[in-house]
Amino acid sequence: MKTFREELDELHESGLFRSMRLIHGAQSGRVVLDGREVLLLCSNDYMGLADHPALKEAAIRAVERYGTGSGASRLVSGNMEPHLELEARIASFKGTEAALLFNSGYAANTGIIPAIAGRGDVIFSDRLNHASIVDGALLSRARLVRYPHNDIAALRRVMAETETTGRRLIVSDGVFSMDGDLARLSELVALKREFDALLMVDDAHGTGVLGDRGQGSGELSQVMEEIDIHMGTFGKALGSFGAYAAASREIVDYLVNRARSFIFSTALPPAVPAASIAALDLVDSKEGGVLRKRLAENVALFRSALRSSGFNTMGSESQIIPLFVGEAGPTMEFSRLLLAEGIFVQGIRPPTVPAGSCRLRCTVMATHTKEDLLWAAEVMTKVGKRLGII
Repeated sequence: MKTFREELDELHESGLFRSMRLIHGAQSGRVVLDGREVLLLCSNDYMGLADHPALKEAAIRAVERYGTGSGASRLVSGNMEPHLELEARIASFKGTEAALLFNSGYAANTGIIPAIAGRGDVIFSDRLNHASIVDGALLSRARLVRYPHNDIAALRRVMAETETTGRRLIVSDGVFSMDGDLARLSELVALKREFDALLMVDDAHGTGVLGDRGQGSGELSQVMEEIDIHMGTFGKALGSFGAYAAASREIVDYLVNRARSFIFSTALPPAVPAASIAALDLVDSKEGGVLRKRLAENVALFRSALRSSGFNTMGSESQIIPLFVGEAGPTMEFSRLLLAEGIFVQGIRPPTVPAGSCRLRCTVMATHTKEDLLWAAEVMTKVGKRLGII
């Protein structure tokens, strides 16, 4: 049997060892990393709200009124006013009858999916869905059918071939977190109707960003009312923390009674949902519209500059812009050389992505300046040519 040290040494040798870097101060377009200012190009704080005064003020007021902890799970004694207010706010924002908070996106997917599906049921999951969806499906003990990425014809074929007397659940990311492309939601809705299935969309990377109001990928595809379970997070474009399921009252009541990650977790500290309420109000305001417009302009500028230099951006359609490299070694060397130039962007390796598909995962923020993005693209081009990536 290998020792832990032997396995760690193997990770080092294969370029797969992971470690954490320290950011000093608040999240922003530029941050101090390990004592040095760098351009941050790997944050999910797409709208730049993590340091917004409105969110900070809401959190401070909540601490002053409610304290720092919730004390227990929601079903024991941890159910407090900010939790209920945020659930009502997210339900209104998503256009559903009700909503339920979870402590993280991972907790949401590993709670919702096993509650909705079990033995005798079938889950149809896009092959590039987030790991939390895969883990939730495995925990459910339902039959898991993974269809080729965004291949609607293949999904229809496997749905037609798969017989069950139980539930059918189609689950897909709205924005795929490592490729930056979008789910074909209108076509998934058509299959949902044809096969009498439930449709769940994980819109962690779309909520706050996509659509005129920032309602997410469902709004962009004009299918909001056709999605049975809207899942999303507050820790990305909304600048806070936690996650939600927005659905019918019946489904939400069912999750309260069946979702183990909800039942057996201490409730979020009250300051967290208070900040999320402020974030939703901001996203659904004129300022939110201005930020989304600025983000879209930044995305278009940066992606165009990278593609013009010859980078393979892997079909990105969103603020997530991967730069394909291939193997882990060159990917991490690319990341290291960019950091030396003052650009912080992470290399993505197995098990997050399949072997041979390593990439840099660039993320654009509304708070980036156009000058910074053009400079970053110029530096990336220089380093990419030096490494033979382009």
